Amino acid sequence: MLNPSVTPPQDLYISVNGIDTRYWQMGCGSTIILLHGGNGSIEFWLYNIATLAQHHQVYAFDMVGSGKSDFPDGSYSLGEQAKFLHGFMAALNIDTATLIGNSMGGGVALEFTRSYPDRVDKLVLVDSMGLGKDISLGIRLITLPAIVNLLRPGRWMIPAMLKSNFYNSKQLPPEWIEFRYPIFALPGRNRVILRLGQSNFNLAGVRAQVYQPILDSLAKITQKTLIIWGDCDRIIPVKHAYVAAAGIPNSQLHIFPNCGHHPYLEYPEKFDRLVLEFLTA
Repeated sequence: MLNPSVTPPQDLYISVNGIDTRYWQMGCGSTIILLHGGNGSIEFWLYNIATLAQHHQVYAFDMVGSGKSDFPDGSYSLGEQAKFLHGFMAALNIDTATLIGNSMGGGVALEFTRSYPDRVDKLVLVDSMGLGKDISLGIRLITLPAIVNLLRPGRWMIPAMLKSNFYNSKQLPPEWIEFRYPIFALPGRNRVILRLGQSNFNLAGVRAQVYQPILDSLAKITQKTLIIWGDCDRIIPVKHAYVAAAGIPNSQLHIFPNCGHHPYLEYPEKFDRLVLEFLTA
């Protein structure tokens, strides 16, 4: 069960390549950057950042087009988001970091590692995109303008979204939904959702030009890598965890039983302990 009394860190803002970007920063020591999933926000890391910051300097930021960061026109491909991560690190004078990425954030971490290998210390991939074409029907449908134009964010959508993303959404305290819902319901998001969808997916799944270069480069990843997955993930199937483990030479795999797409939210204490042990080993 999550701790229902966590206070969010202070919102900070910085310009990244001219884009106003919201982020959190806590702790000191070696640097960790937390990368949320597509159409997510830093609130997804609410129950992890303080624990990780007891031993490391931790950053979490709203990726371009997400949360309270600006919504520029243009592509939201993994390549463009990796460039944005590079800009974020440059703006804060971060030379190297351990990247912890969930879902699309994991795909960004992989693409960043492929493009800027000397800037990555270690990798933690959490139910990561970029390891094959399989992805849920709901994600594939956001490539269709007619579907996206019908989206009208409301609280009535929350139960269905929680059911698809979590094995047991009852483990989430109501306060997390109250933190996350105002971000989810920000106006003007449909344009960004469509661009994000069409940049990375089609009706068949993840675009081959998005995931194939990552698959082709897995064997070249030299960073020590921890792969974490929920065995009941309905968004990206657990078989992708084994693809990553087989492809990345210096990797280890941990499967969370009775867990969905966000292990760090369903089992934060176990997740944090696993990551901290990995980083100190």
